[in-house]
Amino acid sequence: MSKDLQRMMKEAQKMAAQMQKAQESLAEVEVEGTAGGGAIKVRATADGHILSVTLDPDLLTDVEEDDVEMIGDTITAAVNDALGKGREAQEQAMGPLAGGMGGLGLPGLG
Repeated sequence: MSKDLQRMMKEAQKMAAQMQKAQESLAEVEVEGTAGGGAIKVRATADGHILSVTLDPDLLTDVEEDDVEMIGDTITAAVNDALGKGREAQEQAMGPLAGGMGGLGLPGLG
Protein backbone atom coordinates (compact mmCIF):
# COMPACT_ATOMS: atom_id res chain seq x y z
CA MET A 1 0.00 0.00 0.00
CA SER A 2 1.44 3.37 -0.98
CA LYS A 3 2.11 6.05 1.61
CA ASP A 4 -0.42 8.34 -0.09
CA LEU A 5 -3.13 5.70 0.16
CA GLN A 6 -2.26 5.01 3.80
CA ARG A 7 -2.40 8.74 4.56
CA MET A 8 -5.78 9.04 2.81
CA MET A 9 -7.15 6.05 4.73
CA LYS A 10 -5.97 7.53 8.05
CA GLU A 11 -7.57 10.86 7.16
CA ALA A 12 -10.81 9.10 6.19
CA GLN A 13 -10.89 7.21 9.49
CA LYS A 14 -10.20 10.40 11.42
CA MET A 15 -12.94 12.23 9.52
CA ALA A 16 -15.41 9.38 10.12
CA ALA A 17 -14.69 9.49 13.87
CA GLN A 18 -15.18 13.26 13.92
CA MET A 19 -18.46 12.97 12.01
CA GLN A 20 -19.71 10.28 14.40
CA LYS A 21 -18.86 12.47 17.39
CA ALA A 22 -20.60 15.49 15.82
CA GLN A 23 -23.68 13.38 15.01
CA GLU A 24 -23.88 12.12 18.59
CA SER A 25 -23.59 15.66 19.96
CA LEU A 26 -26.63 16.73 17.91
CA ALA A 27 -28.81 14.65 20.23
CA GLU A 28 -27.85 17.07 23.00
CA VAL A 29 -28.60 20.27 21.06
CA GLU A 30 -32.14 21.52 21.69
CA VAL A 31 -34.03 23.84 19.36
CA GLU A 32 -37.43 25.46 19.66
CA GLY A 33 -39.88 26.10 16.86
CA THR A 34 -42.92 28.33 17.20
CA ALA A 35 -46.02 29.15 15.22
CA GLY A 36 -49.17 31.16 15.64
CA GLY A 37 -47.32 34.08 17.18
CA GLY A 38 -45.87 31.80 19.85
CA ALA A 39 -49.19 30.13 20.67
CA ILE A 40 -47.57 26.78 19.91
CA LYS A 41 -44.00 25.88 20.81
CA VAL A 42 -42.18 22.70 19.89
CA ARG A 43 -38.91 21.64 21.50
CA ALA A 44 -36.77 19.17 19.59
CA THR A 45 -33.24 17.88 19.42
CA ALA A 46 -31.09 18.81 16.45
CA ASP A 47 -31.12 15.17 15.38
CA GLY A 48 -34.89 15.33 14.81
CA HIS A 49 -36.55 14.04 17.98
CA ILE A 50 -39.55 16.00 19.28
CA LEU A 51 -39.23 16.60 23.03
CA SER A 52 -42.41 18.52 23.75
CA VAL A 53 -45.31 20.45 22.27
CA THR A 54 -46.71 23.34 24.31
CA LEU A 55 -50.03 25.00 23.50
CA ASP A 56 -51.16 28.34 24.88
CA PRO A 57 -54.36 27.57 26.84
CA ASP A 58 -56.10 30.53 25.16
CA LEU A 59 -55.77 28.65 21.88
CA LEU A 60 -58.09 25.97 23.25
CA THR A 61 -60.86 28.13 24.70
CA ASP A 62 -64.16 28.09 22.88
CA VAL A 63 -62.79 25.87 20.12
CA GLU A 64 -65.09 25.57 17.14
CA GLU A 65 -64.92 22.85 14.52
CA ASP A 66 -63.06 25.09 12.05
CA ASP A 67 -60.49 25.91 14.74
CA VAL A 68 -59.43 22.26 15.12
CA GLU A 69 -57.96 22.19 11.60
CA MET A 70 -56.24 25.54 12.19
CA ILE A 71 -54.74 24.26 15.45
CA GLY A 72 -53.45 21.16 13.66
CA ASP A 73 -51.94 23.29 10.90
CA THR A 74 -50.30 25.54 13.47
CA ILE A 75 -48.83 22.55 15.33
CA THR A 76 -47.49 21.24 12.02
CA ALA A 77 -45.91 24.62 11.29
CA ALA A 78 -44.26 24.71 14.74
CA VAL A 79 -42.90 21.17 14.31
CA ASN A 80 -41.51 22.05 10.89
CA ASP A 81 -39.95 25.21 12.33
CA ALA A 82 -38.24 23.19 15.08
CA LEU A 83 -37.03 20.52 12.65
CA GLY A 84 -35.74 23.22 10.29
CA LYS A 85 -33.74 24.75 13.12
CA GLY A 86 -32.42 21.29 13.93
CA ARG A 87 -31.26 20.86 10.33
CA GLU A 88 -29.50 24.23 10.55
CA ALA A 89 -27.71 23.05 13.69
CA GLN A 90 -26.74 19.84 11.88
CA GLU A 91 -25.33 21.80 8.97
CA GLN A 92 -23.31 23.96 11.34
CA ALA A 93 -21.97 20.93 13.19
CA MET A 94 -21.39 18.67 10.22
CA GLY A 95 -20.69 21.20 7.46
CA PRO A 96 -16.99 21.70 8.10
CA LEU A 97 -16.51 17.94 8.38
CA ALA A 98 -18.51 17.06 5.27
CA GLY A 99 -16.79 19.81 3.30
CA GLY A 100 -13.41 18.46 4.31
CA MET A 101 -14.07 15.06 2.78
CA GLY A 102 -13.58 16.43 -0.71
CA GLY A 103 -9.96 17.12 0.18
CA LEU A 104 -9.26 13.42 0.55
CA GLY A 105 -9.29 12.96 -3.19
CA LEU A 106 -11.94 10.24 -2.99
CA PRO A 107 -14.43 10.05 -5.87
CA GLY A 108 -17.91 11.32 -5.08
CA LEU A 109 -16.87 13.18 -1.96
CA GLY A 110 -15.74 16.42 -3.54
